[in-house]
Amino acid sequence: MLLTFIYDHCPDVCPLIVANLHNALLKLGQRASELQIVAVSVDPCGDTPATVKAFLTAHEMTGRMEYLIGTFGELAPVWRAYGVDVLASPDKRENTVGHSAFLYGITGRGSVLVLYPGVVRPVLDRPRRAAARARLNARPRAPARRGFVTGLR
Repeated sequence: MLLTFIYDHCPDVCPLIVANLHNALLKLGQRASELQIVAVSVDPCGDTPATVKAFLTAHEMTGRMEYLIGTFGELAPVWRAYGVDVLASPDKRENTVGHSAFLYGITGRGSVLVLYPGVVRPVLDRPRRAAARARLNARPRAPARRGFVTGLR
């Protein structure tokens, strides 16, 4: 499962996160059905069933992503549990809501396995991954010094 925290009228990062998720699903092809994507609102006043529906439709994510909305009291404990900082007060209806922008990779048992930056580009092409790994391994390395890591293996 991938979990993210967004709001539907965000002018920049949130639509980019959703676009990257959409592209990842396309690259997964048939396997996309194995991935559950959940977004949690960081704007309890602005995200409504109607605005969320329009947002999901505009980003071709209807039926591909669950988008959880609720009151401030319902959402704030979820934000705290995942270390999400909501910097602007959504209750004041400011034009933007500053918030942490991450994707959490969560196992089927509920453990957070990995934390991605919000603008991660999915690389699902094994030949390209193998080529990139080969390029890294082929780089000349300085001699190893005690206490320093000089390359990735």
